[in-house]
Amino acid sequence: MSAITLGLDIGTTGVKGIALDLEGGLLAQVSQSNELHSPHAGWAEADPAQWIENSHSVLAALAAHPEVNAARVVGIATTGMVPAVVALDASGAPLRRAILQNDARATAEVAEVAARLDEHDVIALTGSPVTQQSVGPTALWLARHEPETWAACHVLVGSYDFVAMALGARPHVERNWAIESGLFDLEGAPFAPAIAAAGLDSRLAPVAAPGEVVGELSAAAAGATGLPAGIPIVVGGADHVLSAVGAGLSKRGDWLVKLGGAGDILAVSTDPITDARFYLDDHPVDGLWLPNGCMATSGSLVRWVQGVLRETDLAALDAEADQRGAAEVLCLPYFLGEKSPLNDPSLRGVFAGMHLGHDRFDLYRAALEGIAFGFRHNADVLADRGIELTSATVTNGGATSLFWKRIHASVLGTPLRTVQQHPGASLAAAVAAAIGVGALDDWSAIERFVIPGDTVDPEPALVERYDEAYALWRELSDVTATTMRALARR
Repeated sequence: MSAITLGLDIGTTGVKGIALDLEGGLLAQVSQSNELHSPHAGWAEADPAQWIENSHSVLAALAAHPEVNAARVVGIATTGMVPAVVALDASGAPLRRAILQNDARATAEVAEVAARLDEHDVIALTGSPVTQQSVGPTALWLARHEPETWAACHVLVGSYDFVAMALGARPHVERNWAIESGLFDLEGAPFAPAIAAAGLDSRLAPVAAPGEVVGELSAAAAGATGLPAGIPIVVGGADHVLSAVGAGLSKRGDWLVKLGGAGDILAVSTDPITDARFYLDDHPVDGLWLPNGCMATSGSLVRWVQGVLRETDLAALDAEADQRGAAEVLCLPYFLGEKSPLNDPSLRGVFAGMHLGHDRFDLYRAALEGIAFGFRHNADVLADRGIELTSATVTNGGATSLFWKRIHASVLGTPLRTVQQHPGASLAAAVAAAIGVGALDDWSAIERFVIPGDTVDPEPALVERYDEAYALWRELSDVTATTMRALARR
């Protein structure tokens, strides 16, 4: 009987887990919803206790699944949003809610840390500029606004590393959390100037690479999940990186549109290309890199629109919105500020061009289109730096909507490959677990688990319509920015 590994994905909107038979493929997948907290404008937080509760629930459901024999489970790996910040005390307990990567509270600290690092070539050294997702400004904000929390803080870790630790792993941060934090260089070594600028001192955990064994399932976690104690805990990786790997991105020119809670676009490069307008991550395969953009909202904005409209049936929304005119209303999706390529946490969301004949379905369609325009903006920036964008794939929760995929194909002007039964980053996490325990040789083994789906082609009439609308969308972004920043200051 073949071995089974488990991949656990700690996402913005939920915890998802899969069981992978290393010979037979996907056995089961289970998910539980996470709650996003935004108590103040621009804030984005999540409760680590809910992550643990949901992780235990997901693992227990996988262990009890009729297709899964818990005795055959040989490894568990975690993946998740990056770089979320979890402040832990000396016992490893969270001191407050996690501050997520799209949080925009530390605007003053971003400017301050950037000024302190002005004499260093931060982008070339770390792969990213100082932005709202940099961990240093968040740490500085905690020290200033929650001094008791900061005084009790023993270590800062990421979302998926925290969950791995709660399951039994030793303290660590995964390599791409380290790179995207801005506190480490591209080789994974601490970047002393950034650490000093943030006043972090010794609150950093050691860096671990995907596929590295960092502990074993504790007796307490085993009791909560029904899995045997002692199963190796393996480092997975950043969700956008593993989602790309799990979608089959393995060669230069492959690129991915990831419709998660946030919006990620990743392209495979053979060179570590850096730019202030995007991020850089390390592909798990040696010699490959993943220049990438990350928008502050994607699926999270869709969920917000659903809530405002009090509509729970996405399929029904899609069907009605499909009958509305394309790009009649423009939406700037900056409802949590914007990360790449603008790096401006003070921006705010906009709906423009409405008249009394428009209704909720026009607004919903505009939100879907606005996110697609954001992906095109990021794609333009990557292409501007000479990064090849040859073969595109679309994945994650939003990719279940054919309507939204058609919009993206036409906005981007390129066919979009799909992947059948794609469990996202959790698939590559399960493969990382298998590599870590020696059950699979290397990352090329993931190809056997990637099942190609239909290709969604651009619609010529919509391509022309969206080309015109995209130019107006870019202009709208420029002319409203000053007003939005002024509103943010209020």
